[in-house]
Amino acid sequence: MTHGPTSPSSPAGGPGAPAVTLDDVRDAARLLAGAAHRTPVLRSRTLDARTGTRAFLKCENFQRAGAFKFRGAYHALSRLTPEQRARGVVAYSSGNHAQAVALAARELATSAVIVMPEDAPRAKREATAGYGAEIVTYDRYTEDRAALGARIAADRGLALIPPYDHPHIIAGQGTTALELLEETGPLDALLVPVGGGGLIAGAATAATALAPGIRVIGVEPEAGDDTRRSLAAGHRITIPVPRTVADGQAVDAPGELTFPINQRLVDSVVLVTDDEIRAAMAFAFERLKIVTEPSGASALAALLAGRLDPVPARTGVIVSGGNIGLDRFREILG
Repeated sequence: MTHGPTSPSSPAGGPGAPAVTLDDVRDAARLLAGAAHRTPVLRSRTLDARTGTRAFLKCENFQRAGAFKFRGAYHALSRLTPEQRARGVVAYSSGNHAQAVALAARELATSAVIVMPEDAPRAKREATAGYGAEIVTYDRYTEDRAALGARIAADRGLALIPPYDHPHIIAGQGTTALELLEETGPLDALLVPVGGGGLIAGAATAATALAPGIRVIGVEPEAGDDTRRSLAAGHRITIPVPRTVADGQAVDAPGELTFPINQRLVDSVVLVTDDEIRAAMAFAFERLKIVTEPSGASALAALLAGRLDPVPARTGVIVSGGNIGLDRFREILG
């Protein structure tokens, strides 16, 4: 991936070197210390009994801005030069990266322009604006958000902070698995929601280095299986923008940078239906006493729906976010 002058600078590495390493993830953890929350790991005897595994839930719904995205956003913005911070940043996102960049920009005393789809959840739009960002809307089904973001970056001289396709974003997201494994010790499997692939690329980088032999398993909504198809084909495949309750995973293609990492480190990708996601959200609310958004519950949905074969003895599950308003939560589970 080529990074122009308005992008965060890339880590050093020679030809053929991994785009992100465990050392990069550890460096990100040091920069995030005191800025990002070290989120809790929850256990549930009911969940263990129902699924046949000892499950460890890394609850990023308790992260700042309500999702794991704050990790990558703050890390990427903290790596900007003083000149780049003075000019400001632009990002595109359906919601969680939007909020994360807006909050990180506020924390680091810079400004943010966020490109968001017109149909982004109201709670996510309001939170993004509440952190002080300027919002530019687009139609996700007819317009190219990446092109729009790049145009704004060029016109205004802003640093472009992509939602997943940058080494600093990936390294920041990888701190979720770093923290999880530091707390739990080696795991047999790790279930990770997949959108553009930044979270699973970072998590797989950390997990496979810390726990050799771990199975890293991605989870996509059934309607948006671009990564599963791409891994099967051996190259990136683009699908129509998916219509799924999991808006945070409504991506049409894997990332250019994330895909080769996931090709190398991810064992498989399993699919869950929207109804299985709804059931997982209800289980999390009723039995775990936590609120998750649909994409945040997809990895838990895969565990509850019995998608793991064979069933591992110890399974990590990343609950990636909890950004959902009351009306939307009631609508989805109603």
